Amino acid sequence: MSRSVRVSVPATSANLGPGFDALGLALGWYDVVEAELAENGLDVRVTGAGAGEVPLDGDHLVVRAMRGTFASLGVEVAGLRLACTNSIPHGRGLGSSAAAIVAGVLAARALAGAVDDVDAALALAAKIEGHPDNVAPCLLGGLTIAWSPSGRVRAVALDVHPDVRPVVCVPAESLSTETARGLLPASVPHAAAARNAGRAALLVEALTRRPDLLLDATEDELHQPYRAPAMPDTLTLMKDLRERGIAAVVSGAGPSVLALTIGDQYVAKVPGWEVRALPVDRRGAGTTRSDGADGHDTVAYGNQG
Repeated sequence: MSRSVRVSVPATSANLGPGFDALGLALGWYDVVEAELAENGLDVRVTGAGAGEVPLDGDHLVVRAMRGTFASLGVEVAGLRLACTNSIPHGRGLGSSAAAIVAGVLAARALAGAVDDVDAALALAAKIEGHPDNVAPCLLGGLTIAWSPSGRVRAVALDVHPDVRPVVCVPAESLSTETARGLLPASVPHAAAARNAGRAALLVEALTRRPDLLLDATEDELHQPYRAPAMPDTLTLMKDLRERGIAAVVSGAGPSVLALTIGDQYVAKVPGWEVRALPVDRRGAGTTRSDGADGHDTVAYGNQG
């Protein structure tokens, strides 16, 4: 078993408009978790986003993910020390919970000395999160397509066209994923579902080879209109950007807005919002393990360099 591990995990934006619960994009904005085996007890320290708000005991999401992973491996651990340095905003639709879960799964697997197994890590992270659309890009980097055949979880990562430049607009207020999901209807018109299926297929082409198609490819009828009552400012900003020809969508469950800019497109400062241009993260999560001596090894789980 390794004595300590450092895990870096990127922010993510799920759905990307029409790709509801299937498409996700990794963004260059990171949380870092440093975990160390201890003789007994639990010591959790958090700085940055969520400090003073998240629990510092066994209810901390990284701890829960680690304990679930240890249990799946049949490993017992006497004690843990965790230092979480968070940059990803909480409750803004940028994958903070997925980042915590992926970090916990990878940290526990590294400390337990488990072989690097992307499929196993993805399956457990998706089980804890409840869906794979954020954990897949967090783990693999780039643009990911996730699906669940026969109860299993699969995902593929694709490289994003270099002309695509993501910009996130983050509001001051948060919104829980549970609240946003609670607004979705149990069924939608067949025609709307058919249009979304076509747009989701087009979006893969637009993000990987034809960025000029992004505005049409990001149209959505499955979830964004239904969530509007919970985040009217988000939908207003998204509409304003789209009227300017910028492919803007609700990031995940919101309330952040993701703008997929190309060429000379520019997202100006918006009062009350943090506007931040981010690169696409192409490497995904990474771990650096130490055996307590001089030995270190680093693993990146994406394969896009």
